[in-house]
Amino acid sequence: MKLDMHCHTKEGSLDGKVSIEDYITRLEELGYDGMLVTDHNSYNGYREWKKNIKGKTHKNFVVLKGIEYDTINAGHMLVIMPENVKLRILELRGMPLPLLIFIVHTFGGILGPAHPFGEKYMSLISTRYYQKNKEILKKFDFMETFNSCEPAQANMQARKAAAQYGLAGFGGSDSHKLDCIGTAYTRLPERISKESELIALVKKRAPIQWGGSLYKGTTRDRIGKMHKVLLYSFWLYNKVAGYSTIRKRRGQSRYLMLSTVRSSYSTGLRDRA
Repeated sequence: MKLDMHCHTKEGSLDGKVSIEDYITRLEELGYDGMLVTDHNSYNGYREWKKNIKGKTHKNFVVLKGIEYDTINAGHMLVIMPENVKLRILELRGMPLPLLIFIVHTFGGILGPAHPFGEKYMSLISTRYYQKNKEILKKFDFMETFNSCEPAQANMQARKAAAQYGLAGFGGSDSHKLDCIGTAYTRLPERISKESELIALVKKRAPIQWGGSLYKGTTRDRIGKMHKVLLYSFWLYNKVAGYSTIRKRRGQSRYLMLSTVRSSYSTGLRDRA
């Protein structure tokens, strides 16, 4: 089964230029069987598909729900939760990486760094947090080992790191524009139809293949060194936006922790009955 595992839509990402329906249409034309929607800190692209497209058109095409989460200290993370789990906190950017890992794993999800050797501030390996906590790679379930919008060297380093830590590799276009769609793929050994099935494949270390071609139309390609100005602007924006949601995140964190404790307590009572 062939999928694009890193997709941005205009419904869910501020920098997305393609509607999710046009995205699906293009991938179908290119012979893909599905996609993982990974908008920035938002499920709105997936919601658009679920509300207005699912069951009406593109009936043989599988759309999976994911998110590209902006941590406060470790760059971008791709997160996939079981289909029956809804966590509002994942749409509130700015969690520190250890808390994100704890929440995702507690509720049965998987996560891995997007473009881990990519742009400064956006990518794990370039962060101060990683330099002080390199063993954090052992906590991930997969790693994006091919990203069409990153240099070949960055992808090669990601492949080596994934192999070293025994992580599954994903390939994703990271496309925000039409001409980038379909430049990367992930091939699963069997057909799936929902997120929990993908999670199960990753956890049982099923053979997953990936590949693609590099996209030459990125902002970095077009404006050269001026791209650094955008990177610094992103860093500032992410910090401000992350701190602005602290109160909401804390409230959600307390709620999730309480729910977990209650669930564990109820399970213990049933086990003793």
